[in-house]
Amino acid sequence: MLRTRAFWQLQFIHQPDSILNMGNCIQGVKDFFCRPKNTNVRVSLPMVCFVWQIAMIILFGVFIRYDEESDTHWSEHRKSHNISSDIENDFYFRYPSFQDVHVMIFVGFGFLMTFLKKYSFGAVGFNFLIAAFGIQWALLMQGWFHSLDHTDGKIKIGVESLINADFCVAGCLIAYGAVLGKVSPVQLLVMTLFGVTLFAVEEFIILTVIHARDAGGSMVIHTFGGYYGLAISWVLYRPHLDQSKRLQGSVYHSDVFAMIGTLFLWMFWPSFNSAITDHGDGQHRAAINTYLALASTVLTTVAISSVFQKKGKLDMVHIQNATLAGGVAVGTAAEFLLTPYGSLIVGFCCGILSTFGYLYISPFMEKRLKIQDTCGVHNLHAMPGVIGGIVGAITAAAASESTYGHEGLINTFDFEGDFKDRTPNIQGGHQAAGICVAIVFGIGGGVLVGIILRLPIWGDPADDNCFDDEVYWELPEDEESIPPILEYNNHMSNKQQEMSESNFSVEQS
Repeated sequence: MLRTRAFWQLQFIHQPDSILNMGNCIQGVKDFFCRPKNTNVRVSLPMVCFVWQIAMIILFGVFIRYDEESDTHWSEHRKSHNISSDIENDFYFRYPSFQDVHVMIFVGFGFLMTFLKKYSFGAVGFNFLIAAFGIQWALLMQGWFHSLDHTDGKIKIGVESLINADFCVAGCLIAYGAVLGKVSPVQLLVMTLFGVTLFAVEEFIILTVIHARDAGGSMVIHTFGGYYGLAISWVLYRPHLDQSKRLQGSVYHSDVFAMIGTLFLWMFWPSFNSAITDHGDGQHRAAINTYLALASTVLTTVAISSVFQKKGKLDMVHIQNATLAGGVAVGTAAEFLLTPYGSLIVGFCCGILSTFGYLYISPFMEKRLKIQDTCGVHNLHAMPGVIGGIVGAITAAAASESTYGHEGLINTFDFEGDFKDRTPNIQGGHQAAGICVAIVFGIGGGVLVGIILRLPIWGDPADDNCFDDEVYWELPEDEESIPPILEYNNHMSNKQQEMSESNFSVEQS
C-alpha cells in the first residue's frame, strides 16, 4: 500500500506537464463555453438557410411526387374507381380546413407571441422562418414514415399531407414559445430540424405502432411540443436573465396584437381538431366538441382571473392563453362520443387549471425547477395536452357497441386489419400509452437538443440582450424621434398658413 502510494506520488512529481496540460484542457473547455456572446449571424444564418434550402430542393426532386388525386392522371383514376365527379377529389373536402390550419400556424401562433414590448419582429418573423422550413422537412419526414410508395420509393403528397406538415410545425412553434426571446434564429432552425424529426418518429409510434387515435393532436402535437420546449428551456437556463427584466413585460399595443393571435386560434381551432378526421360524422362531431369546449374555457378563465386579481380586474395574459386550453384538451377525444356536455366539462376544467398555471405553477417552475417558460407553454399546451390524452383514454375505454353502433365503433377507432380484434378497453390502454410516448420523446429529445444548443457557436444573445428585436433585426426609427409633419388645411388662407409655418419654425429652433 505504501509502495503504491509512493509510486503515484513519484508519478505526480515527475509528470507535471501532463497534469498542467489536463488543467489547461479543462480551462480551455470552460473558456470555450463561457466566452462572450457574439450575436453576429451574418455568416451562419445565410449559410444554414441556403444549404438547407438547397438540400430540400434535392430531396424533393428525388423523393416527392403528387399523389393520385393531385396528379394529371386523376381523370384515369376517376374512371377506374367509378368516381362520378371531380367534387369527390379530397381537395374539396380538406382544403377549407387546410386554410384554417395554415392561418393558425402563420398568423395565430405568430401574433400570439407578440406580447413582449420589444420582440414583435422576432415573434412573427421567426415564427414565419420556422414554419417555412419546418413544413418542407415535415413533408419529407412524415412521408418516409406514412406515405412512401414502396413500389417506386417515392413519397406521394396531397392536401392531407400539407395539413399534417402544418401539424408537425405546430409542435415546433409550441416549443419556440418556451424559449421566445432567448435564442438566435440559427438555434431556432436547429430546434426545428430536430423537432420535426422527433415529431415524425413519435407520431409514427403513437398513431401506427400503438394505433392510438389523436385527431386534434393533444398527445402528438401539444404534449410533445410543450415538453420538448420546456426541456430545451431547462437545459438553456439563464441564471442572470433578470438583467433583461425590463423587456420581459408587455405594453398596451403589444397585448392587443397578441390578442389578435388568440382570436384567430380560438376561431379556427375547430378546423384544427377536425381537419384530418374521417369525412362525415367524425369530422362533424370533432368541430362541435371543440367549439363547445373553447366556449366553456373562456368563461372559467375570466372567472378565475377576476377572482385572483386585486379589485377583480382581469389579467390579459390569462385571456390571451388560458382561453385556448379547452381546444387543446379536447383534441384527442374530439371525434369520440364525448357528448356536448362532456365537451363543456373539459373546457370548464381546463380554463381553471390553465389559469392557475399562470398564477402559481409558472413562478414555481422558474424558481424551483429552473425552467424559464416565456410564453407559458406548460399551461397552454403541455398540461392540457396530457389532460386531453387522459380524456381520450377514458372515453375510448368507455366506448361500447350500444352507443357507437357496430359500424360506428369500427370506423371511429379504425378497428380493421391488424386491429380488427381490438376492444375499447384495450384501446383505452393504448391511448394512455400514447401519452407516455409523447412525454418521453418531448423531454428526452428536448434535453439532447438543448445540449447541442448550449454550444457557443449559434449567436444567441447575452442575458442583458434577451427579448429585444434590435439584436437580430434592423429597426425603424422611434416615432418620437421623427418631428411632426405640419398638415395643411385646404380651408386655411395663405396668411394663416404662413403664420403656422412661422410658429412651427420657432418651436423647432
